[in-house]
Amino acid sequence: MAAVIEFDRVTLAFDDQVVLRDVSFTLEEAHTKIVIGASGSGKSTILRLILGLLKPDSGAITINGERVDRLTEEELMRIRGGLGMVFQEGALFDSLTVRENVGYRLFEETSMPIPEVDARVQEVLGFVELAEFTDRMPSELSGGQRRRVAIARALTSKPRLLLYDEPTTGLDPITALTVDHEIIKLRDIEGVSAMLVTHQLRDAFYIATHEAVGQGSRLEFPVAAPAKADMTEFIMLKDGAVAFEGHADDLRHSDDPYLKAFLS
Repeated sequence: MAAVIEFDRVTLAFDDQVVLRDVSFTLEEAHTKIVIGASGSGKSTILRLILGLLKPDSGAITINGERVDRLTEEELMRIRGGLGMVFQEGALFDSLTVRENVGYRLFEETSMPIPEVDARVQEVLGFVELAEFTDRMPSELSGGQRRRVAIARALTSKPRLLLYDEPTTGLDPITALTVDHEIIKLRDIEGVSAMLVTHQLRDAFYIATHEAVGQGSRLEFPVAAPAKADMTEFIMLKDGAVAFEGHADDLRHSDDPYLKAFLS
């Protein structure tokens, strides 16, 4: 499998505070890495490094075969063009409609004709089952609907890599499940690679252990077959270092006292 993201002994510190220490991992195409850990362990820092918002003190960061830690800001814009980002609160523009939010990147950054943008907006809103919400304002949406609109917006430019920063935080369990299903659909139906940062263990394990089966409105989300479960791995950070990397079953059955305490 092709490597979409590679971290090779990445270290980052702010003054005397080490945020990441010799972090190494590889994300393969159409796979998902779920990053967990205590507050301040460096989870969201990994996303900022991927986006080029931070530069490591040492080590190498490669995206689709290109060393992003060496790129200029102008060169990074090209890399970011192939990424989709879903923020914790959705980060929608309150003054824009759902259509304008979802199509914003295409409206502002491309010369795509308006009818084609609108067709793409309808396509991705249909994927997240919100096609009838085109003319709504963000204030008219529920929390779960706003997150799904944010996922649709991240999809408009057809990225092959999505970054999720706490996508279900603040949502009730039933609403969070609808977001979990969208993340699973993107992995299994669209083949999108993903880095997902979360402290919501319930959602993390659900995404890691279920798969999307079927098509259209007949999609179901049964327990994943072994081959599909292998496509999602956890990375557990402790004090900026990787304390665990592996699959859900390995994490659940670990004898490490710290991991057992964290999961309890």
